[in-house]
Amino acid sequence: MSRKGKVLVAMSGGIDSTVTALMLHQQGYEVVGITMKTWDYATSGGSTGKKETGCCNLDSFNDARMAAVEHGFSHFILDIRDEFGDFVVENFVEEYLAGRTPNPCVMCNTHIKWRALLKRADALDCEFIATGHYASIHQHDNGRYFISKGKDDTKDQSYVLWGLQQDLLSRTLLPLGGYHKSEIRQMAMDMGYPELAKKAESYEICFVPDNDYRGFLKRKVDGLEERVAGGNFVDKTGKVLGQHKGYPFYTIGQRKGLDITLGRPVYVTDIFPETNTVVLGDEPDLDRNDMFVGKVNMIKYDTITDGMEAITKIRYKDRGAVAELSNKDGGVNVRFNAPVKGIAPGQSAVFYEGDHVIGGGIIQRAIIS
Repeated sequence: MSRKGKVLVAMSGGIDSTVTALMLHQQGYEVVGITMKTWDYATSGGSTGKKETGCCNLDSFNDARMAAVEHGFSHFILDIRDEFGDFVVENFVEEYLAGRTPNPCVMCNTHIKWRALLKRADALDCEFIATGHYASIHQHDNGRYFISKGKDDTKDQSYVLWGLQQDLLSRTLLPLGGYHKSEIRQMAMDMGYPELAKKAESYEICFVPDNDYRGFLKRKVDGLEERVAGGNFVDKTGKVLGQHKGYPFYTIGQRKGLDITLGRPVYVTDIFPETNTVVLGDEPDLDRNDMFVGKVNMIKYDTITDGMEAITKIRYKDRGAVAELSNKDGGVNVRFNAPVKGIAPGQSAVFYEGDHVIGGGIIQRAIIS
């Protein structure tokens, strides 16, 4: 029995998860590696001749297994394609058909990946689970576990972890949170994995490896293109400006790829699926003062105190803006101190107190006030 305990490490075959496993192994944990197969690229019907990318290809599986074998710890491959597809992919499609913009990585972490890891950790008598995310977990004086930002601002992944509940956080190790990416690359070199240090990173959605979500929707929903073609582009007064290809193929804030010429740059400011209408406007028309957030998961505290101030991020790369939070209709009303641009229903809103995640939820609607 290890002096540190037994930990199940999610290993994708990439640099971050490999260094995570080897780091914990060196620290004295009894490591068990597990690689999760979430999706078959062939089933997505993407560009012919394109290789699988990201975490679900054979090379990645082999890289993860080889690292485990070389360092003398066990490794398993876990097939969660059914669990993943039933929830994450269906949610992805349903959200776009509802005129919203989903974040499948958040959905996967919240509902699939961590639960699948914890279930197998229990079966293998592992006390902990670990991943290569750039964030940290701490325990507050109030007893609750909470997430804080990773040291490397350019790699911080706390935004995509807001959905993790207390039973998951209490058993999760995130050893990379205190490092910069450059340090992890150097560790990979020092550990004898120079090819990992140079390995390109994938930022694509794992089940849309050609990065064409519109094509994916067309392949997944029979007759979608014909059903939604010919809707109207309108301005904020309702004046028809032209026709579009179908409301699911547009997102709030989009400027490029609209295929309409109005003599000036215009942006998608609203989407109305019930009438297949896409509203276009100038950049200031993207400004919103308030939004309502549902499906909230509290992390650092067990509830929102009305009037609580927080830095609120509305997308992964957002720097965040100061806002006042209040409870409303089972969710959280967010009032920004200054207007913010491009609030997209379906995306995650994450509330921060300094570097600490208070909680988060799914944006239901944006409000002009």
